[in-house]
Amino acid sequence: MSAAAQAAPTLTIPEIGQAFGGGFFSGITRDPDTGKRYLNITAGAEHELAGEWGKYGEKIEGADSFTNSRANTEAMAAAGSELAQQVLALDIGGLTDWAIPARDVQELQYRHFKPTAETNWQYGRSGDNPNSEPVGLLHTEETPAQTELTCFQAGGTEAFKPTWYWSSSQRSAYYAFYMVFVDGTQGHDGKGGELRVRPVRSQLID
Repeated sequence: MSAAAQAAPTLTIPEIGQAFGGGFFSGITRDPDTGKRYLNITAGAEHELAGEWGKYGEKIEGADSFTNSRANTEAMAAAGSELAQQVLALDIGGLTDWAIPARDVQELQYRHFKPTAETNWQYGRSGDNPNSEPVGLLHTEETPAQTELTCFQAGGTEAFKPTWYWSSSQRSAYYAFYMVFVDGTQGHDGKGGELRVRPVRSQLID
């Protein structure tokens, strides 16, 4: 049988929080344009960065995806974002395709790695994630709950800080989306604000 005729190997989906691909498996998203599914991998806490998203008042072409973290980050970097440039320069375990998480990729980080036992914010669209697998629903007061993964709980070695984190998804020339890793608030803030970033990378499933 030729190599082309052989079936492609099946990718084993890791458990949430399992060490994988230079970081920790944080969930699956589906590209709304192509239908392709991706594993999302969150870098360890030691690789967090902080900075401004970009220039306030400047619309960046190609930084609007809710799922394509890498494309957003590359567009940000090309437009002069120092934060995006720093993330693209990361080399973690020989892997160099890291990015600032797109909005729906970031929601998976909160959904699965929520550090606190605080009540979730229930207003607006926080938690709405049509591009995740399974589809993410609006947060309730109790869902998602604090992660059961000890290392990601508040005070743990991999825990998110109880503060605001940038996504790479642009809302307008003036604002980009963020998430608060205390109560799950998803909103948008002025691009000149200095927030944290927990890098991600993705791997194609099918």
